Amino acid sequence: MGSAAAPLRVLLDMDGVLADFEGAVLREFRARFPAEPRVELEQRRGFSVREQYRSLREDLAAKVASVYESPGFFLGLDPIPGALEAVQEMLHMQDTEVFICTSPLRKYEHCVVEKYKWVEKHLGPEFVERIILTRDKTVVAADLLFDDKDTIQGAEPNPSWEHILFTCCHNRHLQLPAPRRRLHSWADDWKAILESKRRQ
Repeated sequence: MGSAAAPLRVLLDMDGVLADFEGAVLREFRARFPAEPRVELEQRRGFSVREQYRSLREDLAAKVASVYESPGFFLGLDPIPGALEAVQEMLHMQDTEVFICTSPLRKYEHCVVEKYKWVEKHLGPEFVERIILTRDKTVVAADLLFDDKDTIQGAEPNPSWEHILFTCCHNRHLQLPAPRRRLHSWADDWKAILESKRRQ
């Protein structure tokens, strides 16, 4: 008698996938430093917002970092459109396990606790049990990882998951080499990605 297939395990990044980090950085930077040059969302290139601001002017790197390192920043992030509904739907799919896999800032004083509070606020206290907090996602075993970071490296050179690039302002210009896949938004057909993976 054959054993049942293992459930499909899905990892969801938080910032840029579930929570609107980029929009909040720009909004808060504009409010705090109205006279300073800024990077509009259409101009964002590269994963690190800090490095792009540094390329405008050296001192702007610290200023933009002060925005996202401030107390209340992560807790106040708006959900990405459609994200919360997709997570709830995914959670109730048969033979599917869903976890949030997120990397804290190196300056983690406010970030870590606020990520937990954000999940509790938007997805409920039971979902807090599904948070995986790590600086190295390559060592986490799963089938799929939805993440807006274009290159994810770490201790494991061949992670078990397939990286689905979630479209964000800083990566929309990138051309992905085959067979890499992209999810343009939560309005895109994320279920087809899960089902194709399940059939593999």
